[in-house]
Amino acid sequence: MKDAVLVLAEDIKSVPGIVAPEWVQFVKSGSHNERLILEPDFWFKRCASLLFQLDEGTVGVRSLRHKYGAKNQHTVSRSHHRVAGGKIIRVALQQLEKAGLAKKEKIGRVIAPAGRALVRKAVAKALAS
Repeated sequence: MKDAVLVLAEDIKSVPGIVAPEWVQFVKSGSHNERLILEPDFWFKRCASLLFQLDEGTVGVRSLRHKYGAKNQHTVSRSHHRVAGGKIIRVALQQLEKAGLAKKEKIGRVIAPAGRALVRKAVAKALAS
């Protein structure tokens, strides 16, 4: 599935309206991370991953924060799960909506037909290679 996400991330780069914000290089993706985001294509990979999550069904920002979260490591006390930051997820979903790949419902967000076609094309490309 990671190959399909990478193929979809390359396809998303050509979609107008989806651009990485200037501030994304200065923030962590959540409180569980120690370092800033160093990947150059992080934004497009996150948008592609979000499209795959939307393809599975209706999701909201809260459930996506939990999915992209991770364990916070401690030296003395036990580790526990921390949710990811919400602004990265929220802004990425808003850009996907403006591009016509996702749409907002009364409860959460769902994938639009154009987004579903893009996901299916990326999966087919990943399986062919």
